[in-house]
Amino acid sequence: MKKVMISTLGCEKNTVDSENAARILTDSGCVITEDPDEADVFLVNTCGFIKDAKEQSIQTIFDIAQIKGDRPLIVSGCLTQRYAAELEKDLPEADYILGVNDYDRLPEIIAGAASGRVFAGQCGAQYKELGARKLTTQPWTRSIKIAEGCSNVCSYCIIPSIRGKYRSRREEDILAEARQLAAEGCRELVIIAQDVTFYGRDLGLKDALPGLLRKLSAIEGIEWIRLMYCYEDEISEGLIREIRDNKKICKYIDIPIQHCNDEILRSMNRKSTSASIRNTITTLRKEVPNITIRTTLIVGYPGETKEQFNELLDFVRGTKFDRLGVFTYSKEEGTKAAEMKGQIRSDIKQRRYDRIMSEQQRISLEHNLAFIGRTLPVLVEEIDEDGSFIGRSPMDAPDIDNNVLFTGPQGIRPGDIVDVEITDAFDYDLCGKAVEL
Repeated sequence: MKKVMISTLGCEKNTVDSENAARILTDSGCVITEDPDEADVFLVNTCGFIKDAKEQSIQTIFDIAQIKGDRPLIVSGCLTQRYAAELEKDLPEADYILGVNDYDRLPEIIAGAASGRVFAGQCGAQYKELGARKLTTQPWTRSIKIAEGCSNVCSYCIIPSIRGKYRSRREEDILAEARQLAAEGCRELVIIAQDVTFYGRDLGLKDALPGLLRKLSAIEGIEWIRLMYCYEDEISEGLIREIRDNKKICKYIDIPIQHCNDEILRSMNRKSTSASIRNTITTLRKEVPNITIRTTLIVGYPGETKEQFNELLDFVRGTKFDRLGVFTYSKEEGTKAAEMKGQIRSDIKQRRYDRIMSEQQRISLEHNLAFIGRTLPVLVEEIDEDGSFIGRSPMDAPDIDNNVLFTGPQGIRPGDIVDVEITDAFDYDLCGKAVEL
């Protein structure tokens, strides 16, 4: 019985992949461990999206290589899918190299029955189901992938080359997994894909996401449904109505717009325009009162002028996004943007990042102060050493958004959803006390 330690880097899509891998391993007789001293095998699931993520993945591989001795080290994920040939040559620390679609090869590798060292196959034409997942983190919040890959060809992004074209999962498979997650204690279901609003298009379906959401909301035990990665140009009237009318759907939407300048958006090969972005945000706020809108931006894209950046900064000031993240442009080989003229110096990109985040910090505090005196439902995630609690409201996605810090009576447990009266506010977090019923 081999014990396997899994290290996961990158986004929640990688977490789902690692959980699929964990189930495959346990079904084959392995045991998952978090203790490196007792591990017989190490698996590192890497990220290869941008420079920082690649560096973190390589460092993790080197760190494990220092302690593994003669125990096998398997490296998988986006980095290995993207650079399989290079890593085969330049990364002797890795005993085996897997791509993003090859976790079903793990049992034969661990059993010593695999011939070869590199297993990084091409992405297929359909979503590859790997069966049930083995949960590796808290059960009350779970991400569920409704598709793999991406058919957009944004000029800065390497994901289609790594993960392949967009491949929707069959609805019945999504629902079956969601029921399993609910049975294991899931209360918040986070819907993920590279673009969830594109769901079903590759299967010939039109506006399929609202119908899927209705069926997911009928599953007993699921209380919050959260939408991540909604491309603005695919947000339909039907989806907006579903968010508005479905009580289980968090009044929250993540729309990664990247920029607001039309010339930059065209160069990025985005389908949105400045006008369409503004119109969608206006419509969402009109149709779904108190909706929380999250976005991500890229600063320092090749050729971005001072005037174009200032337009973006003014847009942030005027729009007042509830949640906002910023990336400095990362030059990724194999992308169209990497070959463009006008690459911008790192120090300029960092200054632009700092200016937008400083503005967003002010906006976030303004938003948070408005919640003092209100009562919010909060999903409890941790109990602090002093007996206080840490959780999230429906306005906040796990790991990337704000927290609610609160006091309350004994008996509250992680996974509970409790009402919290907000008594204080900071730049990014809220404080309060549980309302005793």
